[in-house]
Amino acid sequence: MNAKFSHTQYLVRKKVMTLAGAKFHIYDNNEQLVLFSQMKAFKLKEDIRLYADESMKEELITIQARSVIDFSATYDVVDAVTGHPLGSLRRKGMKSILKDEWVIMSPSEREIGLIKEDSVLMAMLRRFLSNLIPQTFNVELGGSMVAEFKQNFNPFVSKLNVDFALDPNQQLDRRLGLAAAVLLLAIEGKQG
Repeated sequence: MNAKFSHTQYLVRKKVMTLAGAKFHIYDNNEQLVLFSQMKAFKLKEDIRLYADESMKEELITIQARSVIDFSATYDVVDAVTGHPLGSLRRKGMKSILKDEWVIMSPSEREIGLIKEDSVLMAMLRRFLSNLIPQTFNVELGGSMVAEFKQNFNPFVSKLNVDFALDPNQQLDRRLGLAAAVLLLAIEGKQG
């Protein structure tokens, strides 16, 4: 597997460009750029491409919504180099009104894990305080926590610290985990 996906910690940074859309930079714990994406604004169906760098010549991961704007959308994550599916991420629409929650599915569509906002109380406070309280997401596979995503508060640049330290055996494919982190910043960020 590509060395870009062997790290334990990453920083996913989303910079919003008003009319152009958003740019995502993913760094390793040495602050080296690992992945880059430029998401166009005003798309009805999400189609996010993650590249090896800002030149956007080497596509590594594709994240595509199965349908046009859907409250409980499913996003397929594919290794762009091999064309093999890595799994899917489905937003739990109604549940996410109170507390953001996503289902992690295997390439065969079997539910294997969850990504959940840390607590209902904190989630409610975040919604009423216009996201002044940064979000924390727990990532579970088979009932065990394998990763944690923690948002840094910054009104101009959204940042998500991704920590896979609880998953030394890499039960969760890092590519699928990083795709989830990008989706959290891209999709959940639109609600606030």
